[in-house]
Amino acid sequence: PGCMTTVWGDDDRFVQTYFATIPGKLVYSTFDWATRDADGYYFVLGRTDDVINVAGHRLGTREIEEAVQAHAGIAEVAVVGVADSLKGQIPVAFAVVKDPATVATAAGAAEIRREVMATVDRELGAIARPGHVHFVTLLPKTRSGKLLRRSMQALAEGRDPGDLTTIEDPSALEQIKVALAAK
Repeated sequence: PGCMTTVWGDDDRFVQTYFATIPGKLVYSTFDWATRDADGYYFVLGRTDDVINVAGHRLGTREIEEAVQAHAGIAEVAVVGVADSLKGQIPVAFAVVKDPATVATAAGAAEIRREVMATVDRELGAIARPGHVHFVTLLPKTRSGKLLRRSMQALAEGRDPGDLTTIEDPSALEQIKVALAAK
């Protein structure tokens, strides 16, 4: 393990980025988010940019993804926080099903969607229930396999998805657009 000691040629930027997040305290910020329970145990929720605020509750997108993926029919999922005027943000899921035939009809998609919502309710509670579950056949990722969460979030909020030069398969982002338009 190690810790970088500066940003090349910009010591002030290094200090402002990593040591100024808590005013008055010299604390190095890893930009990870965690909670501590009553017994003193820490639970790492993920990166701070992967934590969403739903009606004052901080939820890790990975937690919600794990709950969605607990449904036997879901192969892969990505959850993003989408701006909401009432709750601040709401989770929105983009899911790849193991058997596309299960969501080929409106009734089939509605049934799987209902089951996914019930699974999230059971695993995490209603506060973590996605506002919507969109079904796609693949998720947008970089060539190295990282999910393009910011691009999915931007599209869900009606914004420009940003730099897509590293996307592995551009058709994945087109599927996100189509799924959002069909809502």
